[in-house]
Amino acid sequence: MTIEVIAVGGYEQIGKNMTAVKVNDDVVIFDMGIHLDRLHIHEDTDISRMHSLDLIERGVIPDDTLMREVDGKVRAIVCTHGHLDHIGAIAKLAHRYEAPIIATPYTIALIEKTIKGERKFKVNNPLKILNPGEKLQISPNLTLEFVRTTHSIPQTITAALHTPEGVVIYANDFKFDNHQMVSPPPDYRRFREIGKKGVKVAIMDTTNIKEVKESKTHSEKIARDLLKDVLKGPLEERKGLIVTTFSSHIERIQAITKIAERSRRKVLILGRSMERYCSIAESLGILNLPRNVSIYGNSKSINKALARANENRTKYMLIVTGHQGEPDALLPRIANNKTNFEIKPGDNIVFSATTIPNPINLANRDLLNRRLKERGARIYNNVHVSGHAGPEDLRDFIRMLNPQHLIPSHGDLSHLAA
Repeated sequence: MTIEVIAVGGYEQIGKNMTAVKVNDDVVIFDMGIHLDRLHIHEDTDISRMHSLDLIERGVIPDDTLMREVDGKVRAIVCTHGHLDHIGAIAKLAHRYEAPIIATPYTIALIEKTIKGERKFKVNNPLKILNPGEKLQISPNLTLEFVRTTHSIPQTITAALHTPEGVVIYANDFKFDNHQMVSPPPDYRRFREIGKKGVKVAIMDTTNIKEVKESKTHSEKIARDLLKDVLKGPLEERKGLIVTTFSSHIERIQAITKIAERSRRKVLILGRSMERYCSIAESLGILNLPRNVSIYGNSKSINKALARANENRTKYMLIVTGHQGEPDALLPRIANNKTNFEIKPGDNIVFSATTIPNPINLANRDLLNRRLKERGARIYNNVHVSGHAGPEDLRDFIRMLNPQHLIPSHGDLSHLAA
């Protein structure tokens, strides 16, 4: 019996994740994501009308034609969490495989929303929920287990594929955070148990492998403390206040809204992707929004909300998309006077996110900063901690698992070689 790992996507860039693991005649696919850097794609981009072949040619989604050379039956498509670089290609590729899509409840809900919005392909794959801590036999020789971990989106798991030859660990996006508000700590005990059982191969996130300033990734508790400190003055001032972060970062949005709850300001969460991620999280009991929070996702309701906030700017705090400077996202549109909200001198803009370091994003973000400064805004940058494991976290994880083989993933060649 042999185990083969087929690197379909995510091994020469950060994004476009897709890995196939073949055990004899059984195949399990892990993740089907998009490459966010291509075509200026971001959290609010709609690719529902685009064809998979066009997206493959442009490098947006994995080129899964490689799978034609893989002999075997695809038993499952397993998604580790709900970020677009891990589930964004499901609606374009999953229909090619007669296999169920397996994920945690929050991730399944996001996938279901994406499939319903798809305009080019009909996706009829069964959707199966597997909770962290649960196992599912997917073939006579394979059992899938979801082990609880943490990241920057709720219900992220590390997948453990139990085979007769040992365990295959797929840990593509994680951090070790013991102090999140919406997610419990990673299941360290189970990781150690699996390590003692015998890990044949571990596929592991290398996003922060080159990080030297933060060898162990800081907890979200640090981000909460930073936000409390940064927002204390702006919440009390009689000026406009905008916070921008990742729309999928439910932990961060929970923290921001809880801090604002103590103020007199109403909170407006604005944006199509903000509405999607937050509403699903709220419906599943993951996100607990205070009473002073409202969510608006369509253009008409957003424009009305911005008009209200503009007239009574001292009574509102806005949480919006656009921290990467994407031209059609909400914050850049506000900065360019394309909405009903006007940036005025002394208004406070808080970036609770980091800029993804590629040339397009860096240029867009620089332009956004200049526009905001031209209008007299006060800018607070990098009120943020990473969602990816640092070098020392990876060292700890390797010690827990003690794998026979280690495959680096989720990075370009410089990450994989580090």
